Amino acid sequence: MDDPAIIDQLAAAKTHGSGFLKGAPLAIVVCGDSRKSDVWVEDCSIAAIIIQMTALSLGLGSCWAQIRNRQHDDQQSAEAYLQKLLGLPEELKVECILGIGHPAEEKSPVPAEKLQRSKIKHNRWYSKTEESL
Repeated sequence: MDDPAIIDQLAAAKTHGSGFLKGAPLAIVVCGDSRKSDVWVEDCSIAAIIIQMTALSLGLGSCWAQIRNRQHDDQQSAEAYLQKLLGLPEELKVECILGIGHPAEEKSPVPAEKLQRSKIKHNRWYSKTEESL
């Protein structure tokens, strides 16, 4: 969607982590139909990443605001807020909102020496030396 008034309301979808949407030129609410798929969460996640990669290939930036299992306020979930705001039927479940636009900042990559390579496992969770302990 590209309506600035609606995007500003999307920015208030949850208590923390959606404010970056305010003023974004484009927002995409990624939804799945829970009646048609028991893996709608996975399907939506894959679709969202493909959208983000496509935006990147076009020279645009993107940011993911998690909606599923998040609260809008003490009375309602972020998903319920969006369902009401956008007129979504109950069976359409909201995974996330993607903000798309020109990046406001350029981040440097993490230096190779700071990568946490110990978190990478090869072939099995533990190494052969750990197995003998």
